[in-house]
Amino acid sequence: MDQPSGRSFMQVLCEKYSPENFPYRRGPGMGVHVPATPQGSPMKDRLNLPSVLVLNSCGITCAGDEREIAAFCAHVSELDLSDNKLGDWHEVSKIVSNVPQLEFLNLSSNPLNLSVLERTCAGSFSGVRKLVLNNSKASWETVHTILQELPDLEELFLCLNDYETVSCSSICCHSLKLLHITDNNLQDWTEIRKLGVMFPSLDTLVLANNHLNAIEEPNDSLARLFPNLRSISLHKSGLQSWEDIDKLNSFPKLEEVRLLGIPLLQPYTTEERRKLVIARLPSVSKLNGSVVSDGEREDSERFFIRYYVDVPKEEAPFRYHELITKYGRLEPLAEVDLRPQSSAKVEVHFNDQVEEMSIRLDQTVAELKKQLKTLVQLPMSNMRLYYFDQEAPFGPEEMKYSSRALHSFGIRDGDKIYVESKTK
Repeated sequence: MDQPSGRSFMQVLCEKYSPENFPYRRGPGMGVHVPATPQGSPMKDRLNLPSVLVLNSCGITCAGDEREIAAFCAHVSELDLSDNKLGDWHEVSKIVSNVPQLEFLNLSSNPLNLSVLERTCAGSFSGVRKLVLNNSKASWETVHTILQELPDLEELFLCLNDYETVSCSSICCHSLKLLHITDNNLQDWTEIRKLGVMFPSLDTLVLANNHLNAIEEPNDSLARLFPNLRSISLHKSGLQSWEDIDKLNSFPKLEEVRLLGIPLLQPYTTEERRKLVIARLPSVSKLNGSVVSDGEREDSERFFIRYYVDVPKEEAPFRYHELITKYGRLEPLAEVDLRPQSSAKVEVHFNDQVEEMSIRLDQTVAELKKQLKTLVQLPMSNMRLYYFDQEAPFGPEEMKYSSRALHSFGIRDGDKIYVESKTK
């Protein structure tokens, strides 16, 4: 069979990991000695290959000499071939079948939709535990073939593949724990539920940047569909109802949820979004990547009660009544204005006179002297001011510095300002 045109895996491997480009490092698996090879072989006597090979964006179209791949890659456990030009599953199979220790394989952004994956080729992937097929436009038929031949597959990445539907396989994949299927166009829950049927042991489901508009499933059915689901990401989905959030409680092992950027939460403040979601999901211990402490949960649940306290009983969510049973009916928190005081009513004492007046606290000592000049009939240069805090134990404080702002003294209503003449 004719060799596909373009650069081969082996050619790129020799170029990148030659002693000139990849200095030898001591340690197990860092350098591989290969016996003498046929004349004209591109290999050196020694290539310095790590167990993790990164050959992305290298223009690879084919495997190259399989004997050489086998000789060099016997110890390789991770292989990144993303963003190349591999369009033939047979060529991928030639590479992978000669990497016996391979557990992680990234084939993202290769045009693999141009060929059909046969089961005989897929069998060469049997040891792979983590497979990345993002932006490969891999068909569901291809995915099903892979699942049949990878008995130990634990993590699968199917992002950016333009899926609008999910084709359900007749065979369940019990080994899969994590599925990333973000940035597709899966709008209907009828498609998402098929993932639960295919992957009953799923621990983590990442559905971010899909357009899922509702979770349309009875609660008892949800528990059966995803009995082991611990984490779910619904970032930038189309959820618009609190009932959809409540349905997440039906997953019996759910601990972590990601819900940023959904239409439902847009009208709420940042504080309201987090607290209202935490209060509705009593079993969730991590929200949007942040741990929910016991203190935050209690604050959120109390906030939830107060948020709905004025809603008619028949319209309040079910969770509200549960929390009333836990905490009782709570009164709204008093509103406290924490803005700094802008003015104060003080007593101005000069000689035997006492005058009550309002002063601005954003002005300086010099500006206050100017304000008092008419009242006390003294020039500013001959005026000495003292501030007396009625609760302070140390007596009056001289207001020495003309540029100091009055609010820095902590002046409050009822305090006193004493004015004396410097020539007195």
